[in-house]
Amino acid sequence: MTTAARGSAAGGGYDAVLFDALGTLVELEPPWPLLRAALADSHGIEVDDAPAKSAVIAEMTYYKAHHMEGTDETSLGALRARCAAVLRDGLPPLAALGIEQVTEVLMRSLRFTPYPDAAPALGRLRSLGIRSAVVSNWDVSLRGILGELGLGGLVDSVVVSAEVGAAKPERAIFERALREVQSPAARAVFVGDSPQTDVAGAIGAGLRPVLVDRGAGGEGIEGVERIFTLESLDELIAPPVFDPRP
Repeated sequence: MTTAARGSAAGGGYDAVLFDALGTLVELEPPWPLLRAALADSHGIEVDDAPAKSAVIAEMTYYKAHHMEGTDETSLGALRARCAAVLRDGLPPLAALGIEQVTEVLMRSLRFTPYPDAAPALGRLRSLGIRSAVVSNWDVSLRGILGELGLGGLVDSVVVSAEVGAAKPERAIFERALREVQSPAARAVFVGDSPQTDVAGAIGAGLRPVLVDRGAGGEGIEGVERIFTLESLDELIAPPVFDPRP
């Protein structure tokens, strides 16, 4: 772990720790093998790995650009249908399927799993009386996903860009999360895996940033702490040990 100076909170303690979702608390299994399996199982359609991957990447790119349109169940359904249309356009064997059928196989191909250290870290924060929140560029489905993965009940709030109308690294989404956990920025930590959206956004909003490097192979950022597992959070948020030596 690379370290910087302890946070500015009085006594070294913190009121809240905020987390990114994807790449920090949860991971997405590669969707194209699951898509291929779903197509073969439900519709007898066989597609090769390379075109399936290309079509999925096109769909994910579209979703990333439009995810904030999924503000409620109705708009989320419409967004998913548009994403399915992008997937179908990118994979010619799907031309014979209707949008509802493509949407169904698309959703079957999106499988999220929690990192093994996520639930223990969130549970530890709760036991210490430190509030936590998930702050993510996501549509309104994130709460349900976290609930299904057993993480939803371990955080005090879930703040998504589709509801706030602002996405990381914009300051507004961090400020919304801070209000929900009732913490000033100076007494909060933000943990995320993206230098561009998480670290930069946290710094801009006045939070202490911590970069989680799941691959343990990325580049650190000068002046920003980097951890490789959420198990390291304890030593970051604990009050510093007093050293009487001059």
